[in-house]
Amino acid sequence: MIDTKKVPQSFQSIINKVREVYREDEEVQKLFENCFLNTYQTTLKQDNEGTFVITGDIPAMWLRDSSAQVRPYLILAKEDSEVAGMLKQVINRQWKYILMDPYANAFNQTASKQGHQLDRTEMNPWIWERKYEVDSLCYPIQLTYLYWKATNDDTVLNDEFKKVLETIHDVWKVEQDHEEESSYLFERDNCSVSDTLLRNGKGGYSVKTGMTWSGFRPSDDACLYGYLLPANMFAVVTLGYAEEMLTEMGETTLAGQVAELAAEIKNGIETYGKIQHPVFGEMYVYETDGNGQVNLMDDANVPSLLSIPYLGYTDMTDQTYINTRNFILSRHNPYYYEGVSAEGIGSPHTPDHYIWPISLAIQGMTATSTEEKARILDLFKRTHGSTYYMHEGFNADRPEEFTRPWFAWANSMFSEFILSEIGMYVPGSPLGRR
Repeated sequence: MIDTKKVPQSFQSIINKVREVYREDEEVQKLFENCFLNTYQTTLKQDNEGTFVITGDIPAMWLRDSSAQVRPYLILAKEDSEVAGMLKQVINRQWKYILMDPYANAFNQTASKQGHQLDRTEMNPWIWERKYEVDSLCYPIQLTYLYWKATNDDTVLNDEFKKVLETIHDVWKVEQDHEEESSYLFERDNCSVSDTLLRNGKGGYSVKTGMTWSGFRPSDDACLYGYLLPANMFAVVTLGYAEEMLTEMGETTLAGQVAELAAEIKNGIETYGKIQHPVFGEMYVYETDGNGQVNLMDDANVPSLLSIPYLGYTDMTDQTYINTRNFILSRHNPYYYEGVSAEGIGSPHTPDHYIWPISLAIQGMTATSTEEKARILDLFKRTHGSTYYMHEGFNADRPEEFTRPWFAWANSMFSEFILSEIGMYVPGSPLGRR
C-alpha cells in the first residue's frame, strides 16, 4: 500500500476529533488514522469516467465492497464538496455496471477481460466475476439513498437511477421463482465446491416463498440453500429506500411495485425464515430452501444475521434478534471461534479458527452494553498483528497470522465502529436515527 494522496482538511478534522476523544490511547489514534484513510489513499482510481474503487489487493470493483469502503466518508459529504463529488462518481459507476449486468458482483475498470473469464456463465470483458448475490444489488441502492440523505443532492434521483431500480426490481421478481423463471447459471472448473453452483450451474433446489433467491453469499461463497435470510432482509430495507426515492421523483407506479415486492419478501422471511430453537427460542435461520431445509449459522460478511439492526430490518431490542444474536455469539454457531487472543465470528471463506474484524465491528455497533463495546475495542487493539490495519481474518490464537494484509472493507468497518463510539454516524443510516 502506497499512500500518495494528501489528506483533505475534512478528513483531518475527523482524525483530530478521534485523537481528542482517545487522547490517552495512542493505539486507537494510530489505528483509526491508518484505517480511515486507507480507502481514500490506496483504492480510489481516477479515469475519464470518474472514480473506480478496487477492493485492496484485488484490482477489481465489487458493488458491495466499494459501497462499504466509502460509506464512512458520507459523514463528510455535506461539508466537503470534493468528497461528495467522489461519492457521486462511485454511485454513477455502480449504476453503469448494474445496467450492464445485474447478475455480476465485480467489474473491471475497462473492458480488459481480467478476472474469471473462463467461468461458464454469460461473461463479458467488463466483468471480473459473475457470482449473483442479492446484496450486490442492495448496496448501491443503500449508498445512493445515504448520499441523498447526507447531501440533499437530488440530482441522483434521475432517469438513469429509475432504470437501475427497474432492473433490480425485475431481477428480484424473476428470482422469486428461480427454478422456473431464471436463466442464470454459473459454473467454475477446478475449484472448491464453494466457488461453483451445483446442478449444472442452477444451484440447490428451492421452492417459492416470496423471498428472492441468491446464488452466493456476501463472502462470494455459494449458498447452501437459495434463500439467504440476511440478504433478503437487506433487500426489504433497500426496497423501502427505493420506494421513498421513487415517490420523491413522482414515479408512483414503480414505487408501488417495489413496495409490493418488499412486502412479499418480508412475508417470506417471517414465514419461512424462523425456527423455534430448543435453547435460544424463536430465531432467524441463515439460509433455507423454503421446503423444510435450514442452515443454522452466521457468517462474518455483511449482510449477516448479526448485522440485522445495522441494516435496519429490526432494532436491537427485537426479541427474535436478541435470541438470534445469542445463538450467533455462542458455540452453537459453527463459525464462532474462541481462542487465546480473541473470540468472535469467522467464515467458511477463510481458515478454521480465523475471526473477521468486519464481524467484530458489527458486534460492537450492535451491542447494547458499554462493556461489550469496550471489549470489542480492546480486541481490535490486540489483534491487528502489529500492522495497524485490519485484515480479512486473523488466527484467534495467533493474531499475527492473518489473511489479506490489504483489505479496505475491513478498515472502513473499523473506522465506522470508532466513529459510532464518539457519536458520529452516517446521516440517514439506521444506527444514526436512534
